[in-house]
Amino acid sequence: MIDINSIINALNSKDRYDFTVYLERKNKRTDTKNIQLFKLLAEGETDSNIICKKLYNSDNKNAYHALRKRLFDSLIDFTANKSLEDENSIDIQIIKNILASRTFLLQKNFSTAYKLLDKAEYLADQDSLFPILNEIYHTKIQYAPDYPKANLEDLIRKQNENRKKHHLEDQLNTVYSKLKSVLNLISYERKIVNFETILEQTLKDSDIKLNESLSFKSLYQILAIANISAFITTRYFEIEDFVLKSYAILKKKKETNKQLYYQIQIVYIIANTLFRNKKFEESLKYINEMHQLMMLKNNTYYKTFILKLTLVKALNLNYNNTPKDAINITINAITKKHNDIEALLDLNLSLLMFYFQQNEFNNAKSILSKFYHTDNWYIEKAGIDWVIKKNLSELLLYIELGDENLFYSRLKSFRRLYTKHLRDISQTNIINLINLAEAYYKNPQIVSTKRFKNKVEETLIRKEDSEEDIFVISFYAWLKSKLENKPLYETTLKLVKK
Repeated sequence: MIDINSIINALNSKDRYDFTVYLERKNKRTDTKNIQLFKLLAEGETDSNIICKKLYNSDNKNAYHALRKRLFDSLIDFTANKSLEDENSIDIQIIKNILASRTFLLQKNFSTAYKLLDKAEYLADQDSLFPILNEIYHTKIQYAPDYPKANLEDLIRKQNENRKKHHLEDQLNTVYSKLKSVLNLISYERKIVNFETILEQTLKDSDIKLNESLSFKSLYQILAIANISAFITTRYFEIEDFVLKSYAILKKKKETNKQLYYQIQIVYIIANTLFRNKKFEESLKYINEMHQLMMLKNNTYYKTFILKLTLVKALNLNYNNTPKDAINITINAITKKHNDIEALLDLNLSLLMFYFQQNEFNNAKSILSKFYHTDNWYIEKAGIDWVIKKNLSELLLYIELGDENLFYSRLKSFRRLYTKHLRDISQTNIINLINLAEAYYKNPQIVSTKRFKNKVEETLIRKEDSEEDIFVISFYAWLKSKLENKPLYETTLKLVKK
């Protein structure tokens, strides 16, 4: 059964007002209670007994369920009509031109029909609407023998080129889904696979070349594939040039609102890539572009992306030496209701890190107390990478708080659950970090010994500074701050900027 509450929660304030107006116009009787039910559900009321009493002053469950079913049907109709109004004024215009042209073709008014088809072709081509273009070419080719001005060979050539583009989009859609499934195996089911080999083989099997003329949707799918690879390997520096050049090429085309959703996704990937590569000012520029795109079409995608935008912006602000701003916008974001559980978890974990870096350990502990579900629940919602970061943050926090019982309890659990996984994915540096953190906790004076300092440098700092992942650096920074007896945040920024 589809959850009616999830549909209502996805509506912004304007949509809710418009839906209420829609119901008022639709209602033929004055005693219809659908608006009352909608308002109760929109306010967060979920108890059917309470709702029944407010609507009927009795426990009339049959009437309630019938009313709820009618409200659900109205929501589906409203959503469908709104989608037609919002996104497809171009699509509808194209379809109208095609339908009208076919009427004129049957009337043998070929000149008027082909002018309408030419207009439809131009609009469809601008928005890369390959299935609709195929219908246009099909119709033009069908009647070309009866209209001497039609260039049959040229139409056949265009149709074949369009089929190739449509086929490429279908292939990318399949490849993207396959690789997302592999990512889910790694992130959510703790399976160990060679992602890079699978990526290379999948692209090879599909014969996809990344230099085709692409739509925003196709480019997003390609960049998402590259982003998955970077996420698995933490080698974001390897995809930066590719994502920037690809987007720059596509932006030279006429921009349209038809594929706005995918354009926002692309800009988000770029902003996140630049952040992970420690290019904060550049990342913030793309965050601003992302925000501007989210404001288009009456804020249609604003709610969809606001948490992702806030997350990347807050991280950039934090590592760009404005931690108070990072903390403030994160707090503001997590206090608002939203369906994007994964983004909310990322924001909360980031806030814990911001507090920790500022030595606000009690505030960090307050955030940690909100993570009351099991690790398996969090793996299902946010992935194993998130869970490992959460556990590392928790262990370091217990060291700072001097909570010996909780530290050793969580340490034992962490080693039992994740040591094999970390070794399997070649992340032994995290195991080394935990071992060194435990050694420090047992004997804080050890940081002054040359042997311990050498051990830290030898076992943790392995890559070129510019290539090391920013989150890995952040965990290293904690030990480094102990070695140098300097504030954690200062040490973190120093290592990041280095």
